[in-house]
Amino acid sequence: MADATALRLGMVAGEASGDLLGGLLLQGLKARWPDLQAAGIGGPKLAAQGFDAWWPHERLSVFGYVDALGRLPELLRIRRQLGDRLLQERPAAFIGIDAPDFNFGLEKRLRRGGLKTIHFVCPSIWAWRGERVHKLAAAADHVLCLFPFEPALLQQHGVAATFVGHPLADAIPMEPPRAAARAVLGLADDDRVIALLPGSRRSEIAHIAPRLLAAAALMQRQRPALRFVLPVAPGLRSLVEPLVARFAGGANIQLLDGQSHAALAACDVTLIASGTAALEAALFKRPMVICYHLAWLNWQRMKRMAYQPWFGLPNILSGEFVVPELIQDAATPEALAREGLAWLDDAPRVAALQRRFTDLHHTLRQNTAQRATDAIAQVIGQA
Repeated sequence: MADATALRLGMVAGEASGDLLGGLLLQGLKARWPDLQAAGIGGPKLAAQGFDAWWPHERLSVFGYVDALGRLPELLRIRRQLGDRLLQERPAAFIGIDAPDFNFGLEKRLRRGGLKTIHFVCPSIWAWRGERVHKLAAAADHVLCLFPFEPALLQQHGVAATFVGHPLADAIPMEPPRAAARAVLGLADDDRVIALLPGSRRSEIAHIAPRLLAAAALMQRQRPALRFVLPVAPGLRSLVEPLVARFAGGANIQLLDGQSHAALAACDVTLIASGTAALEAALFKRPMVICYHLAWLNWQRMKRMAYQPWFGLPNILSGEFVVPELIQDAATPEALAREGLAWLDDAPRVAALQRRFTDLHHTLRQNTAQRATDAIAQVIGQA
């Protein structure tokens, strides 16, 4: 943040999904303010927009309470050092992108220090841990919400908020480029393709990938012509390859370097970890089986705090189980394989799901970059 005349923002994106959202947001911000400078914590998507990463976003990647406790001293040190630097450099505003456990404390300190704070992505207080709304109220001057029902909920607690839509709904085409994606991945038009998306965090690979891979092996034995694609996040191939050999040695699995959107566009069905990726699959109009598995202690805490029967965003936003969810002990390879194959055999069910997901896509497609930029301009007095 060297140029004193340019608009400067501090930003933190804590993991791959936040980095993706941040990259799309920063692209929109720079369209309005071409000389804008942004710095803080981020990954490759933010870096592609000229972001200055003082720390890489991988440093904040934790998986549940057990992992977070082990990393707590390091995380607190990074947050303190980042706060010191931002208070010294005094950007026009700080934007915390998701990562509430890290960002709320940072935002509260910066706000007390006189900086404007914006939180991008309302925490899922409507799903679990509703008490976080009080921390959000103390931390953020304004919240940019991805989903249409969130601003009214926040305003009940005195939190200013704007529905900006979901940037992925803008980035993902309404009609998925199936043929083009298959050509890129070397898949034939008549191949039956299953995409395996176990997540982008190391602990997700450890907990979820073995289940998806074992399910793929079962599906392959029942239908030998099936093809599988598995996008691998940067730096994780050395973790994934031994798991493929161990749990799915006989399956026809093509490992991809990233390319999760190509995999979703190309596939007929996806077995997928709950999270942002499941929403991406819905925007690609793909039938899916949502899977999640945590360490036992993390699971005990999470299930006690849940307010809804759904875990996956496609089901939460639809208000019903439009796709199967196999969570924790229910996430067996046999159940995953059974539910995945069921989609292949039920064309009317797939067509009905695609209509639901098309309606969802229209709801979330709001030109997020423009809406978010307008809201940020109001907050920092640059409207």
